[in-house]
Amino acid sequence: MSTSRILSAMPGAAGGARWRAPAVLGVAALAAFLLVQARKKAVEAQHPPAGKFIEADGVRLHYVEKGDGPTVVLLHGNGVTSNDFVLSGLFDKLAARYHVIAFDRPGFGYSERPSGTTWTPEAQAGVLYTALHALRVERPIVVGHSWGTLVATAMALDYPRYVRAIGLIGGYFYPTGRFDAAVMALPAVPVLGQLWRYTFAPLLGRMMWPALAKKMFAPAETPDKFKDLPVWMALRPAQLGASAAESALMIDAAARLAERYRELTMPITLIAGAGDRLIDPQKNSVRLHREISHSTLRLEKDAGHMAHYADPADVADAVDQLQRQAAGDGGVL
Repeated sequence: MSTSRILSAMPGAAGGARWRAPAVLGVAALAAFLLVQARKKAVEAQHPPAGKFIEADGVRLHYVEKGDGPTVVLLHGNGVTSNDFVLSGLFDKLAARYHVIAFDRPGFGYSERPSGTTWTPEAQAGVLYTALHALRVERPIVVGHSWGTLVATAMALDYPRYVRAIGLIGGYFYPTGRFDAAVMALPAVPVLGQLWRYTFAPLLGRMMWPALAKKMFAPAETPDKFKDLPVWMALRPAQLGASAAESALMIDAAARLAERYRELTMPITLIAGAGDRLIDPQKNSVRLHREISHSTLRLEKDAGHMAHYADPADVADAVDQLQRQAAGDGGVL
């Protein structure tokens, strides 16, 4: 009998082979964990908080602000931070004539996302409303992008005498089947999801980032300024958890809010990229415009999901229009 046959016949040989794959996987997971932690530490050192902090309802929120005039609140989409509005150029264009506040929504950037709360659009709207009151902001215009439109809409619905007007960019307003949302929600699964986002998910996300960015901007090219976005900020395990949770929540959130859209009476502007490949503008922005007759619709030609990058001047002009419409409306806090 050959040596190999003798070894394979030994009682311990099969057991060794059985444990070899889990051992290799464990070593790979540990290596991935250490690499992810190193990347997290490095990106936070390179990109420390650029703004200020405020505590609202026990949640520490990070925000940046600039400018004077009526207040405009900016709420970013899923996966990014308030810095997205800075990179797009919209933040500075608005700050030339408004007092602009851009929040890191709970769980993103440097804002906390305490466990024990289901961070629905309504829950986020509540904590942001408290924060704005603490900042002594009176009757802001609220502008949201993508997932941020759900929060902006929830704030307008729950605090209609506080929110002067809303601008909704690339919004998801009606429940539809979203396979991508189910996949993106996997890191939110208890235990296994947590292990995934602390090890392999950030590395896989980094490899997929260029393709994802291309889809977000298509049919337009990905602009060079978006490439300045610190990718590893978005890929930190805690932020991946927040992103995954929002992917899991968005269909139910849209279904719940859709039952109340007719309650919206303040000025509303809907902005969408005509070629958006993530959220169909016809099934969302155009449909909502038809449902809310007093709303204004702007479809940005040759733009995708990131319409605020395509033409930040036009988005700023839309905010000016909202400001004119809301002027002298006599609302109270």
